Amino acid sequence: MRRFLLLACSIASLVLPASALARGGDYAFDGGTKAQRSQVHAALAASSFDWSAVPTRVTIHIQPDIPTQATPGHIWLDARLVSSGRFAWAAIQDEYAHQVDFSRFDAATRQNLTGQLGARDWCYGVTGLRHAEYGCERFASTLVWAFWPSKDNAYRPTSSSDESAAMAPQQFRTLVSGLLGIGNPFSPKR
Repeated sequence: MRRFLLLACSIASLVLPASALARGGDYAFDGGTKAQRSQVHAALAASSFDWSAVPTRVTIHIQPDIPTQATPGHIWLDARLVSSGRFAWAAIQDEYAHQVDFSRFDAATRQNLTGQLGARDWCYGVTGLRHAEYGCERFASTLVWAFWPSKDNAYRPTSSSDESAAMAPQQFRTLVSGLLGIGNPFSPKR
C-alpha cells in the first residue's frame, strides 16, 4: 500500500501544475524546468511588492520561442529569457504587474492612471502608439522599478523620459498602495 501511495503521489506531481506562493502571489506553472521555475520565484521575491494583491491564481507558462506577455490569469514567458537569470527578473515582474491591472482596476482607475502616468491611452485601445505611450505598459514598468530599485533591474531608468520613470518611485508606491489598500511597507531589496 505504501508503494502504491508513493507511486500515485509521484505521478500526480508530474501531471498537476506546480504551485507557488511567492511573496503572496498565487501562481501555478505550466512548463519550464526546475531551474526556470526557480528564476520566476527569485524574480518575484526580489520585489518588495506584495503579489497577493492579485486575488486570483495565475498560470505561468514557460515555453521556448513564445512572446513574453500576459492576459488575465495567464503569463507566457519565453524559456530562453527566463534562463538568462537576473536579467529576466524585470520582465517576469512586469508580466505579473499586468495581473494587478487585470484583476484590480476598473475603467475609472485606468483613466485616472493614464493621465497620472503621462500616457496617451490605457492599453491598446488606440493603435499605432509606441509601447511607452500606453498606460498599462507605463504602469507595469514603473511598478517593476519602484518596488525593485536595484542596479540589476533591467528596467532601471536612464532618463526621466524612460517608461519605468513615469512617476517617482516613492510617489508611485504611495499611489499604488492607496489604490490597492495594501499599505506601503517598502523596504528595498538589492
